[in-house]
Amino acid sequence: MSTKTKTTTSTANPAATWGIGTTCIQAGFTPTVGGPRILPIYQSTTYKYDDLDQVERLFALKEAGYKYTRTGNPTVAGFEQKVTLLEGGVGAVATASGQSAILLAVANLLHAGDHIVAANTLYGGTWVLFAVTLKKLGIEATLVDPELPEKELRKAFRPNTRLLFGETIGNPALGILDFAKFARLARAFDVPFIVDNTLATPFLCKPFKHGAHIVVHSATKYMDGHATSLGGVVIDGGAYNWNNGKFPELVDPDPLYANTSYVKTFKQAAYIAKARAQYLRDFGACLSPFNAFLINLGLETLHLRMPRHSDNALALATFLSKHPRVNWVVYPGLRHHPSHPRIKRYFEREGASGVLTFGLKGNARAFVKALKVAALVVHVGDARTGVLHPATSTHAQLSLHDRLAAGIPDDMIRVSVGIEDAADLIADFDQALRVASKGTSK
Repeated sequence: MSTKTKTTTSTANPAATWGIGTTCIQAGFTPTVGGPRILPIYQSTTYKYDDLDQVERLFALKEAGYKYTRTGNPTVAGFEQKVTLLEGGVGAVATASGQSAILLAVANLLHAGDHIVAANTLYGGTWVLFAVTLKKLGIEATLVDPELPEKELRKAFRPNTRLLFGETIGNPALGILDFAKFARLARAFDVPFIVDNTLATPFLCKPFKHGAHIVVHSATKYMDGHATSLGGVVIDGGAYNWNNGKFPELVDPDPLYANTSYVKTFKQAAYIAKARAQYLRDFGACLSPFNAFLINLGLETLHLRMPRHSDNALALATFLSKHPRVNWVVYPGLRHHPSHPRIKRYFEREGASGVLTFGLKGNARAFVKALKVAALVVHVGDARTGVLHPATSTHAQLSLHDRLAAGIPDDMIRVSVGIEDAADLIADFDQALRVASKGTSK
């Protein structure tokens, strides 16, 4: 590592015992005497060495350090360490976007001929990646209703199934994943269980506590929190046994790295070490130092923002559920939501994040145009409230059958509730709903 940047670890630093607020603010970077108080931006692609032998050790994975910013950077490392501590993992790799984080997480395990079982209530980009794009590469996915009984879900697994995938909070159907059921399936078929924890964040849910092996995030969302920076991250929980005959690339010597066996050399962190050494290197979808700095800055207030997002979403959902111009409302924080009991079972604290959906009675175009506080955006997790019509945007590539199966009817409006004053949001939605009921908008 750089001599000027010291990153915290879960085994040798007081950060292992800090509360989530202190971790959000201070973890990932330890200031030196006379040095910067906050994580600096190391806006450099290059790192100087005097010793040729040391560089040789870096390229043979025999020594930790920075070779080239595509595979590692001190600013990015600070962000990775902070997220590792927040999720309770053993290591992380940051990427250029949430989508690239999912691709990296999956590609690190799969080959042509392998198979994925995944919930069908996924974000549209993930759904298309699994159902369409990976299929072109010879990897098939079976997308299942995550609420089916375990007996039915078992039928989706094949001898070549190599991973199970779900989202803590489905986007935008908003069901909370039954971790216990999915963890049992992962154990029964001895496959790693990957969870996208983007909408919940580690403030609300820590999937490793509930049987997940790998966690991914679109850091673009609540981690950044201000709609400024694209980023993603993959976190390794360190609990899966890779030496089970299904993942020889993690066990067998890698001829490109001095015949290193990732399992033997990196032990619990074998998965994440391989992801960085092979696929971050080959795909090149690295997080820029500047974006890492901004997302790390956003993380410093995650523990303050998430309660406000959740409170505002509950207030708006409660209001909409009683509004005569609304067909239906889905928000896990509402007590009548089918997934509501899972909040107490799986979440660290009260709150159900800041995303809700509702069925609009009236013209969607007129409704959107009438909004004054909220805005039409293709985004969630911002401090500002945004709305979207998923059927014509994020999930437009799905067939009608697949879209309805994923819980996305034509009248759905997705709302990413910000941290403005709840009264202003309620007033804004009320007036826009009244406009939408009066007629059409061209």
